Amino acid sequence: MVTYAERINSLPPYLFAEVDKTKQQKIKEGVDVIDFGVGDPDMPTPDYVIEELCKAAHDPASHQYPAYSGSNIFRDAAATWCKDRFGIKLDPATEVITLIGSKEGIAHLPMAFVNPGDYTLCPNPGYTVYATGTSFAGGRPYDMPLLAENGFKPDLSKIPAEVIGKSKMLFINYPNNPTAAVADKKFFKEVVDFSKDHDIVVVHDNAYSEVTYDGYKAPSIFEVPGAMDCCIELHSLSKTSNMTGWRIGFAIGNAEIVAGLGKVKMNVDSGAFLAIQMAGITALKHSKEFSERTNRMYEARRDALCSGLKSMGLNVTPPKSTFYVWTPIPRKYTSIEYAKYLLDKASIVGTPGSGFGKYGEGYIRFSLTSPIERIQLAVERMKNL
Repeated sequence: MVTYAERINSLPPYLFAEVDKTKQQKIKEGVDVIDFGVGDPDMPTPDYVIEELCKAAHDPASHQYPAYSGSNIFRDAAATWCKDRFGIKLDPATEVITLIGSKEGIAHLPMAFVNPGDYTLCPNPGYTVYATGTSFAGGRPYDMPLLAENGFKPDLSKIPAEVIGKSKMLFINYPNNPTAAVADKKFFKEVVDFSKDHDIVVVHDNAYSEVTYDGYKAPSIFEVPGAMDCCIELHSLSKTSNMTGWRIGFAIGNAEIVAGLGKVKMNVDSGAFLAIQMAGITALKHSKEFSERTNRMYEARRDALCSGLKSMGLNVTPPKSTFYVWTPIPRKYTSIEYAKYLLDKASIVGTPGSGFGKYGEGYIRFSLTSPIERIQLAVERMKNL
């Protein structure tokens, strides 16, 4: 008989896998399902990226093991992009590392810095990998509540001193998944000061930096003085260039933190396929015009969904960033009950807020990754409930 390790047995069901399982059953039954569940862009990867991949894949140099930390030219391109986008200067050799998607970096970072019994400070609701990566490293995730009254930002002053004293890592994520909240440099400065005072590594998941609306521009934590002393920031081409399946991203930051992540990667993976790195360079070069175009599309979808939800009496705030709408639900339902109600009665998939942690209860997350016609149809279905 096969017996799983306790680290596996103790994990909750992976949220998106459970959502997909339910959706697939409906589709199997012949139901027209409108999917606002997983945040996977519905538009294809740009042709110029695909063309560069094909070109690079024909080069025999791409067929060998890549450097675990990424090719020099990809890291150079990432550093150049960061300078152009955020005005920050990086040493590509020591302050940039290539990732097989930012999820991989998030999951591996605790292995470099967290000992069994140590805490990491994790946003709740939040991306589930912060906590599971901690658990895999033998650490203990400590929930930092993200509440509406605090702009869905953690109140660092409420973390108990005994937890802070045993904490090695603090995760933040702005623009935020799932709440779509944004943060300013004042908040980042508070995080940096807190972390330097307590010798804690800050991990800023900045995967949605380029998905913004209404003139808003998301900052990097490295625009704050002192951040390079204690921070690492993760970026992904998944959301910014419709490359979710390609698995390519990068991390930037303090050289010792980057090196720690590199030590883990050296032992558990063999780096990103060089041809994909070459395609990623092309994506970075064109990211500004690509984002401007796709953001107009998402903004129209956002407006269609939010206006529809408001017309039904739901108190929704149109987001300034991400392609998520974090919606309070009717009080007579739990978030799981409401998601089940929408799927059963309207064939609409939404992600229950409690799936992102207990402080997500009372909300449902809708992704803007369906055409506007499908969004309008979903609104009509919900109005008819």
